Amino acid sequence: MRQIPRSQEPELRGAAATDGADGLPGQNLSRLTSGEQVRLYLRRLIFDGVLRQGQRVPQDAVARALGVSRIPVREALIALEREGWITIIAHRGAFVNALDASSVHDHYELYGLFYGFAVRRAVERQGAELGERLAPLQKELAAAGDPEALQELSARFHRLIVEAAQSPRLRNMLKQMTGIVPGNFFELVPGVQAVEKRGTAAIVRAVRKADAQTAEREYVAMLRAQGDLVVELFRGRGMFERPDAEAAPASP
Repeated sequence: MRQIPRSQEPELRGAAATDGADGLPGQNLSRLTSGEQVRLYLRRLIFDGVLRQGQRVPQDAVARALGVSRIPVREALIALEREGWITIIAHRGAFVNALDASSVHDHYELYGLFYGFAVRRAVERQGAELGERLAPLQKELAAAGDPEALQELSARFHRLIVEAAQSPRLRNMLKQMTGIVPGNFFELVPGVQAVEKRGTAAIVRAVRKADAQTAEREYVAMLRAQGDLVVELFRGRGMFERPDAEAAPASP
């Protein structure tokens, strides 16, 4: 995929094809298919306000901007509809869905439930020894000031817990979830670095005591607090507002 020719596609100006997974384990862009990269790019357009709620997705313009055929664009739209970002209306096009605070809160509540379950299972199966493995990583995370380093350390922390849970079913379910903030989570969301550092420290303290229930509660609390910050960010960016003139036609 080539760089976006901004002069040729003014309607897409201001977007960047980058991705993150809210500080949680994600995929490497270099390993993604064209359709997956288009999906991430479209999510960034929505995040940057280039595509607003109710607007039709300009499929031909996206294909030209990224130097791909319409096939990966259609693949991306199907995936985004499954994720709830857009609605495809036959013979009319794809339209950006309304995003509300409740859906963002639900996203992080689900993350909390999944990762809370993971840490509970991990402690039940590995005991306090897991805390000794997590502690050095959490210490590095606490000292990190660079968002790139923090994102990498955070992903390693969460991945270690998921691996320690030894639950293929859980791993498969987590693969179905995608980050709601495209880009570096710790760079884009004000206040989230402090939440991550406090939360992971509390999780490690509980794990070192082999206290699975407290570790689970701390995970849920950390991700709920992160969700609150993302809601605040999205509200400030006007992402919960639908321009009346651009409202999508109602589904039949």
